Amino acid sequence: MSALPGSSAGARPGANPADATAVWQVITTMYEAYAAGDRSRIDSCLDPEATVWDSGTAELLFGKPDLDRVREARPAADEGPVETGLEPFGQVVDVFGDTAVLRFWLRVDFAPEPGAGELCPELVRNTAVLRRDEGAAWRIVHLHEDVQQPGGVPVGDH
Repeated sequence: MSALPGSSAGARPGANPADATAVWQVITTMYEAYAAGDRSRIDSCLDPEATVWDSGTAELLFGKPDLDRVREARPAADEGPVETGLEPFGQVVDVFGDTAVLRFWLRVDFAPEPGAGELCPELVRNTAVLRRDEGAAWRIVHLHEDVQQPGGVPVGDH
């Protein structure tokens, strides 16, 4: 995917194509790991001290211990609507030295429910700040999730 609509190079001013691609790969890797239930791979995308505005809680999370606490409080996989897919898209990447600012959307799809029918997808607007470490790997140091359309509810209930 291009980092800027209409840009074949995949970079905005201030971001070269290789950096823009590497930054976006961190996000796609994180969501692939989420879909696979691979928490350690998710965590490898995050700085251990990252701050997170998680869509499921109002408080700002500080580092992995806070994130793990919120993760443990989430409903079990068999509770509530069943997620069938995650698609990050619409990325806009700016890189300034060893800091990147990434804006993107995340669509979460859900399986239809008996008696309820088709469920609305969740649409989440995101901003991530990433830092390049000494080994040239990008890690998320801040993630802000902002649900614009709640998902998992019958289509007619929105």
